[in-house]
Amino acid sequence: MAGITGYGARIPYFRLEKKKIGEAWGTYGAGEKAVANHDEDSVSLAVAAAVDCGKETADADCLYLATTTGPYGEKGSASTAAMALGLKKDVRTMDITGSLKGGISGLLSGLEQAESGIKTLVAMSDCRLGAPQGPYEQVLGDGAAAFVLGNDDIIAELEASESANQEVMAYWRSSTDRFLQTGEDRFASTKYVEILMAAMGNFAKQTGATIKDFDKVVLDAPSAKLHKLTARMLKVSPEQLIEGMYDSIGHTGCANVGLMLVSALSNAEPGERILVAAFGEGCHIAAFKVTEKIVSFKPKRPLKEQLANKDNSVRYTDYLKWRGIIETEPPRRPAVPKPSQPALYRGYDQNLGFIGSRCKKCGTPQFPKQRVCVHCQAKDEMEDYSFKNKTARLATYTVDYLAASVAPPTVIGVVDFQGGGRMLAEVTDCRPEQMRIGMELDFCFRRLQVADGISNYFWKAVPKRGGTND
Repeated sequence: MAGITGYGARIPYFRLEKKKIGEAWGTYGAGEKAVANHDEDSVSLAVAAAVDCGKETADADCLYLATTTGPYGEKGSASTAAMALGLKKDVRTMDITGSLKGGISGLLSGLEQAESGIKTLVAMSDCRLGAPQGPYEQVLGDGAAAFVLGNDDIIAELEASESANQEVMAYWRSSTDRFLQTGEDRFASTKYVEILMAAMGNFAKQTGATIKDFDKVVLDAPSAKLHKLTARMLKVSPEQLIEGMYDSIGHTGCANVGLMLVSALSNAEPGERILVAAFGEGCHIAAFKVTEKIVSFKPKRPLKEQLANKDNSVRYTDYLKWRGIIETEPPRRPAVPKPSQPALYRGYDQNLGFIGSRCKKCGTPQFPKQRVCVHCQAKDEMEDYSFKNKTARLATYTVDYLAASVAPPTVIGVVDFQGGGRMLAEVTDCRPEQMRIGMELDFCFRRLQVADGISNYFWKAVPKRGGTND
């Protein structure tokens, strides 16, 4: 028996109202879409979703990272995510890319591994771009989902699955394309419906189950229009159909099916059955049965809470700057130094894993790593110490309007950790007026910069949300 033992999600804090895009181009859409901050990408979102699983992941045997928008054409990102998550050194990593069904492909492959007792963590994430003034600029949103898969403490057991393969030129990006390209909608619509209906027919023959046998149905469609059309053709009732979130966060690529499944699990009761169908050059279908364990499982930050906690004051020009779509005059400040390979090599565990040092003589934690203890001056008496998941509070801060940044001002805080340790940290996902001395902070994995094609990552502080800091 194999199934889902934990799940998590990451919805970026910032949202762009579609009417603001319409004000520039005269093509108005409804609602808003989730936009990753300038220091977020598909890797950092995937890490955040995995952290959010509310379940220990350090003993995972495998990590699958599914995305169509990884930072590299050649070089995996799953190993980066594994180090950020503190996974075992012998964890097996795999990058799944090139297809929107990569998320559910990773999920089904991970469930096969779980059948053999191999605990697998699957993260799915995307930050796709639609060309300015095009329809998909308003449709595409950013987000991530993650699932822990195993054969113990299962909250949703896999009952059956079905797959169909079909070459379709509907949505694509070549190696030189920056923006999503699409063919005529009628081709995408026709093939989507045709493939899904055929796969559902085969699934019914294999299992003897029909749509009416499921309490919740997840249909991962490329658009809100196709979502409604296929639901109607499959005779899915409004009570069964899981909302597509097209008007609240947009279509999130590889992560779209995962976020919808998280939504279904968030409100599931023991004994309920969930049907999942995802499209992308074919179709994958999976059926799950919810167990009693769902009652006691709690993600770190529930999806509903993340959807509600947001900042939708983002301007369209902010979004264009964050994505590097428009060039602006650089600040009249010295350029930020580029990361060197030797520095990256020496700092892998410190910078990616958020590992500092703790004095073995007096127990004082310190970041960054030190040879000499700042408290007792003992030399070379240090051990590795993780600052992840430690309660942190803001001791003081400064707001810098002159620092080189695509999203000024830059907020720098002095952060104190429970149990000891103090560091300077950039505070992100916030406005200066939200800062308060003593406020509780979380730390998140973020991209510092891209230089010479190298994405450089580190940890930043964010105001703790869903509690007293809101």
